[in-house]
Amino acid sequence: MNNTITIIIPLLGVCGLIYTYIKSRWITKLDPGTPKMQQIATSIADGAMAFLRAEYRVLFWFVLAVSVLMILGGIQNHESSWLAGISFALGAGCSILAGYIGMQVATKANVRTTNAARLSLTKALEVAFAGGSVMGMGVVGLGVLGLGSLFFIYSNLGWDVHKVITVITGFSFGASSIALFARVGGGIYTKAADVGADLVGKVEAGIPEDHPLNPATIADNVGDNVGDVAGMGADLFESYVGSIVGTMVLGALFVNSTAGFENTNSFKGLNAVLLPLVLSGVGILTSIMGTFFVKTKEGGNPQRALNNGVNLSSVIMLILTFFISRWMMPASWTWEGHDYTSTGIFLSVLIGLVSGIAIGYITEFYTGSGSKPVSQIVNQSLTGSATNIIAGLGVGMQSTAIPTILLAAAIIGSYHFGGLYGIAIAAVGMLSNTGIQLAVDAYGPVSDNAGGIAEMAELPKEVRLRTDTLDAVGNTTAAIGKGFAIASAALTALALFAAFMQSAHLKVIDISQPMVISGLFLGAMLPFLFSSMAMAAVGKAAMDMIEEVRRQFKEIPALKSALSIMHKYEGKDQKDWSADDIHIFEAANGKADYSRCVEISTNAAVRQMIMPGLLAVMAPIFIGFCFGKEMLGGLLAGVTVSGVLMAIFQSNAGGAWDNAKKTFEGGVEIKGNMYYKGSDPHKAAVVGDTVGDPFKDTSGPSINILIKLISVIALVIAPFIK
Repeated sequence: MNNTITIIIPLLGVCGLIYTYIKSRWITKLDPGTPKMQQIATSIADGAMAFLRAEYRVLFWFVLAVSVLMILGGIQNHESSWLAGISFALGAGCSILAGYIGMQVATKANVRTTNAARLSLTKALEVAFAGGSVMGMGVVGLGVLGLGSLFFIYSNLGWDVHKVITVITGFSFGASSIALFARVGGGIYTKAADVGADLVGKVEAGIPEDHPLNPATIADNVGDNVGDVAGMGADLFESYVGSIVGTMVLGALFVNSTAGFENTNSFKGLNAVLLPLVLSGVGILTSIMGTFFVKTKEGGNPQRALNNGVNLSSVIMLILTFFISRWMMPASWTWEGHDYTSTGIFLSVLIGLVSGIAIGYITEFYTGSGSKPVSQIVNQSLTGSATNIIAGLGVGMQSTAIPTILLAAAIIGSYHFGGLYGIAIAAVGMLSNTGIQLAVDAYGPVSDNAGGIAEMAELPKEVRLRTDTLDAVGNTTAAIGKGFAIASAALTALALFAAFMQSAHLKVIDISQPMVISGLFLGAMLPFLFSSMAMAAVGKAAMDMIEEVRRQFKEIPALKSALSIMHKYEGKDQKDWSADDIHIFEAANGKADYSRCVEISTNAAVRQMIMPGLLAVMAPIFIGFCFGKEMLGGLLAGVTVSGVLMAIFQSNAGGAWDNAKKTFEGGVEIKGNMYYKGSDPHKAAVVGDTVGDPFKDTSGPSINILIKLISVIALVIAPFIK
């Protein structure tokens, strides 16, 4: 049976890639709209690809150096193999390829979504979600194909299961490394552009968001792709792979350490090792099924349509998980004095999935428009930027409580039913529907770009209203997605931590020992130091962007004249302008030097992403080889607990600030007075959002990867530490 499963698993990954190819072709064949729309979309696509090329040139040398070191280390260590270096390179390559595929299609889907919005909301939703689904299915397809193929190849080399999985951990290391650089680099890029576009364009110059007069608007739209498409894709790719690998390591405990692969019909074959791969492969099929139910009628609710697809996929996945766990696992067994059942394994998966969804909705409560926490920030914007920022920080800190309680309950519950393996399989269950979860996530930036193109191409207002409807839903799905990503990161890191202890032959880690408690403190410090590097990088890049946008407004005559005309007719409709002023204003569109702003963001992101990335890679290696595996265990515990709380705090504070700002843009009543875009409270909210942007899109989500990358590196080097 096991031989058949190891062949089927890579084929399930191929199914995801076939879906990706079909949807990509379908999107490409759609009408991209007017020549002006196509020109804007081409500028966005060119900027996105320029960033990827610059980023990948740097990462190539990193991947090459680490691969060579792992190959040399594997040659000298009998517990590993030089093939671990090849696994690392493949994991990095798959992560890069997933981001590249998603970026290519997202930059095609954005303009086609805009063009579809000229016809109907229904058609626009279909195109935007199709663009997101390519990213989602590409990630899971490459993950399952890569891991499944490596397992099939290595298991036929005559190694025991423990050596096979040790070598495969290199794939997870490669995925995590690229994910961190992609998330940090993409986050720096998008926030530098966003801050420049907002502070100078919206606050100082008073022009609308995504207006063609704003020099940073193309860079801002590029940033949505490099941060929220390639960055989020790489993030969930490494979570997905990490949870599978961690569960495989713990599943190998149920395999006799001296057994080979000849015993394929008994439980002490590979069933516990293969279960996470099987669940992930089946999750691809259920995710594909769910995409066919994301539909709505004209005037319907896009959020409900997206929820229908995700919920249906989740229900089908749970039903199949029940039967798969009973089929692959024995009815009951005993391991080290504890009794386990196949039903208990299913319940662990259920706990993981339910807790992930619950944390997502808690995140929505703290960040959603009109919610009580966001309303508090809106109200405190009345007295200026300082009180707005204080309120946002308070909301972010408060938002850590309930998710932490839910995570603790999930850990206790899944451990009760399945031990450490139960915690790990809960993470797999949480991520089993990553295909459609990521499709819903990637739909957001596609819709956001579609709105930007509609604004820059000066399409009719009803088109922008449709894209704004899609974008508003995208903000909600992004908030839920970030909560889901944090929850999965916590369980995945815990699974990898348990796998490290097994690989390092550590039964317990005694926190009363000075070396361990020192490691604990150092680990708890790392997310703060890492965040400071990421925030400082955004600040430096944003300063360059702000200076450039101000320079263009002062030195480019057409822009200077257009701004004067806007201020001259402030509050008046364009039909009341003089014909000469309208002509001058329209002639200024497109005169901004967009490429210079794209270049600034690209150079800053590639330059500033290196140090945070090296910190994450070098810290566990230095501690492990210089101070031993016990201190490294303390480091992992500290970075996991501190990192999860920091990630929740920053992501939720940033999301709440963002929606507080958007509340003013639609008009809001505070203490009997109405406040709109351009009012003093709105300007205070924009400042708060500017602080929150790098929180929620740079340092916050990057911490998810930080804690998993450090855990993966510890797992990879465990056989080499004495």
